[in-house]
Amino acid sequence: MSKARIRVIDLETAGNGPNDVCEIGWQDVVQEVDGIWIVSEERGSLLVNPGRPISPETMAIHHILDEQVANASFWKEIASTVLRPVGRIDALAAHRAAFEQRYCTPRLTGEVSWICTWKCSLRVWPELPRFSNQMLRYQRMPQGLVHEIGLPAHRAMPDAYVTAHHLRDLLNAASLEQLLVWSTEPGLLPRVPAGPERGKSWDRVGTEALSELLRDRDADVRFSAQTELTKRGELGTPTVAEPQQRSLL
Repeated sequence: MSKARIRVIDLETAGNGPNDVCEIGWQDVVQEVDGIWIVSEERGSLLVNPGRPISPETMAIHHILDEQVANASFWKEIASTVLRPVGRIDALAAHRAAFEQRYCTPRLTGEVSWICTWKCSLRVWPELPRFSNQMLRYQRMPQGLVHEIGLPAHRAMPDAYVTAHHLRDLLNAASLEQLLVWSTEPGLLPRVPAGPERGKSWDRVGTEALSELLRDRDADVRFSAQTELTKRGELGTPTVAEPQQRSLL
């Protein structure tokens, strides 16, 4: 029987268009026979021709040049070879997976489920002050993470490699099924991210202020406020509409 396998994906893009991917990176996480999840040796990256010039704003982040992708394959030609590899795939994963899902559509993925390591980190490590991929890397210092393989930051394979170490630890702290459920819900923020109550844990926020936060533009803030009010018996079950994940956490 083949091992359970999750493929972590990271994308770099030329801009914000629907086909603007200019690099895809991946790193697999697999479950051993004893049930422990590990980061495997299966990783890689491919440059992708976005079909248009890379914007200076995105080039300044990942430093991929137009001439480097000029002869690469287009996204629709190459995506499924990475997203639907030979063998078993139990889920795809990414940090703030909503971004990758914009480009990795169900037609390309075969409608496999996604894990968002950002959302799951909020649940498993709520005591941490920051939840970006790189901040988690240095706050947590995951065991076995080879510093050089995880560099440079903001390139697809190194970022996927770092995310995979967070995913491994999340899977060893909670079940795959639980991570999948959390990933379908908005982010449960450990603290209020902005406004007069900024920095407070939700249990320290008054009911009136929580009611105000129910009207916030950010779906993660609304969901977090709803969850706290539900704990207090003030509301029913929180809504779980997919957010845009714009929280600064």
